[in-house]
Amino acid sequence: MILDSLKNIGLYEVLNPHFAKAIEFIRSNDLNSLPLGRNEICGDKVYANVFEVEPKSKEEARIEVHRRYIDIQVPVTGDEAMGYTPLDELPATEFVGSDDAGLYPAGFAARDYFNVKKGEFVIFFPQDGHAPAITPVAVKKIVIKVAVE
Repeated sequence: MILDSLKNIGLYEVLNPHFAKAIEFIRSNDLNSLPLGRNEICGDKVYANVFEVEPKSKEEARIEVHRRYIDIQVPVTGDEAMGYTPLDELPATEFVGSDDAGLYPAGFAARDYFNVKKGEFVIFFPQDGHAPAITPVAVKKIVIKVAVE
């Protein structure tokens, strides 16, 4: 997991062959005006999901893990708290259908919690269990999905 300011996002381009496209998307778009839904970047290798997170408590947040994608999560209109638990500390979970998400039940508490402020980003790798979208108010956010390969 990485948490940093958007002004430093270019430092992480070397971590994955597809990160350059994700970073260029972030730098070249007005994040506030992106339409909700899927925004194409590079087919299934890199794409952005833009949505509005509804208010959610720590108890309502669900820990999720991914196998095929890395998440670059950017809160756009406000701050967001997130939970974190390393995958090796989580019990096994099922991945249902074609979704690249293993979900844990609501109320399954994360090991740690932290805040991601507007103007920051967080990167979650497949070894990072994360419980995003903990916020007292609705927040527009972008989750860029980057293929692991």
